[in-house]
Amino acid sequence: MIWPGMGDPAKRRQTIKFLLITAGIAISVGAASSVIQSQFELDNPLKQCIDDRDIKYKISFQLELIVDKKKAEIPAGIGISDGCTRSLYTLSDDGVIFAEWDEEYDFELGHFLWIWDFPLRDMDESKQKILVNGIESPYMIHSKIVDGYHYTAEFTSKAYDQSKDSDFLPPEV
Repeated sequence: MIWPGMGDPAKRRQTIKFLLITAGIAISVGAASSVIQSQFELDNPLKQCIDDRDIKYKISFQLELIVDKKKAEIPAGIGISDGCTRSLYTLSDDGVIFAEWDEEYDFELGHFLWIWDFPLRDMDESKQKILVNGIESPYMIHSKIVDGYHYTAEFTSKAYDQSKDSDFLPPEV
């Protein structure tokens, strides 16, 4: 089969030249886009390591996580990997989370969940509840983090079987 533009040698050269120019433009636009995006992310605390920075803003807060009506553990080492400490991290599994940055920043609870790679998309958004010092927050995962506050995040997964809550079967062991 003869492809369009490939039968005549003159047209073949024009087609190949056009494809090479198009590929060159696409590669240069992609490279320029990556460079520009990396420049914008230099001051983004959610994507930078804090190890080599002059940290002036340090806070900590307590998070209790409940998934499908069971307390979930928040593991140690979230936000710490390969010699890079992110701006939100944990040192132990007691639920204390630390937030640090060059200057004051409005961290949100969702920022920590994002750094952790918490499966928020697997949760039923209509059934989530965030308590800040025991009071339900209307901002949900966008609740601002305040130094020393206690947060309770209650999530229900989309796969959770609610019929277990009202069954008359004996509890699972």
